[in-house]
Amino acid sequence: MGYHVITCDYLPDNPGHKFAHEYYNVSTTDKDAVLELAKKLEVDGIVAYASDPAAPTAAYVSEKLGLPTSPYASVEILSKKHLFRKYLSDHGFNVPKARSYTSFEDAEKEISDFTLPVMVKPVDSSGSKGINKLTDWEQLKEFVEDALSYSRDKRFLIEEFIEKAGPQISGDAFSVDGKLVFHCLGNEFYSPKMQKDFAPLGECWPTVMPKNVIDTLAADLQRLISSLGMKSTAYNVEAIVDKNGTVYILELGARSGGSLIPQITECATGVDMVPYVIKAALGENCSDLKQKEVKGFWSNYMVHANKTGKYAGIWFDEEFKKNNYVDYVSDTKIGDAVHKFRDAQDCVGELLIKYESQEQMFDMIDNMDKYVKVLVK
Repeated sequence: MGYHVITCDYLPDNPGHKFAHEYYNVSTTDKDAVLELAKKLEVDGIVAYASDPAAPTAAYVSEKLGLPTSPYASVEILSKKHLFRKYLSDHGFNVPKARSYTSFEDAEKEISDFTLPVMVKPVDSSGSKGINKLTDWEQLKEFVEDALSYSRDKRFLIEEFIEKAGPQISGDAFSVDGKLVFHCLGNEFYSPKMQKDFAPLGECWPTVMPKNVIDTLAADLQRLISSLGMKSTAYNVEAIVDKNGTVYILELGARSGGSLIPQITECATGVDMVPYVIKAALGENCSDLKQKEVKGFWSNYMVHANKTGKYAGIWFDEEFKKNNYVDYVSDTKIGDAVHKFRDAQDCVGELLIKYESQEQMFDMIDNMDKYVKVLVK
């Protein structure tokens, strides 16, 4: 697009750096350090792409420098689970019962207010890290310690477990000047073989949810976006529907989805959202972005190891490679340590897949080990 690109991160070997014109070893969660860097470099816009922890930093720095952004206070609410649950409750949205704590002792005093099962979550993590479904109060201390180990704010949430009717709704959306103009929502899927039955392996499109559910969700998203004063920005959306047909917004991250969701969205709709993310950050006109329906059947997939060891390569079935394979992105190298899949941190690479039908899509997703295998020594 002709822009001079500068990246910053606390990891010098972050693979994105090699595509940038220049980079700086500054953590994306250090708001004031990023602010000083942005001032020095006289940047025209900031993007926190697909990163929950970096989204408040981008909004904070942009607000301080008068750059295009949604309000920092609103982005922070969307980035912290306890703030988001409270906001939803205060503004009349459907929301699971939830309370946040900083210690096991504080939580233990109030367990009688909850009915098992409940979810225990860090308030500020992503990729399902530190999230556990608690079915026995004896597990609480272990799950609290796990959640706190992934929380930068050292705070966790205990949340009512909502029994889903149908798959979790997942995908990306975009608002232009506060108006929801585009969404591409699919089905989150899991593996029954995994230790955590709620750690997603990917998403597939199109959604199997009926139109009235998606329309209700879109209306709720618009009301939320308007209430928060959001401007032009991408969102990662997570929602569920309970057995009574009630729609709950679980997440509205003020950033693009990870796991190559924008890339598979382009395959499914023809809409490349990435240039709009960049244009929005620079205050450029995004008014030509319009809603497009999904054509065909598509998924991403978190390629993972089924055992812990050293990465020795990857195998694809030949027919799969010929008929279904779209792309595979990975920076895992031969000899790298890999862990049996627990959540997104154990992803070895991201696979984009196309299918001939919905039936084939769900059948192949349930049997992905037939088509791709991570080799481990």
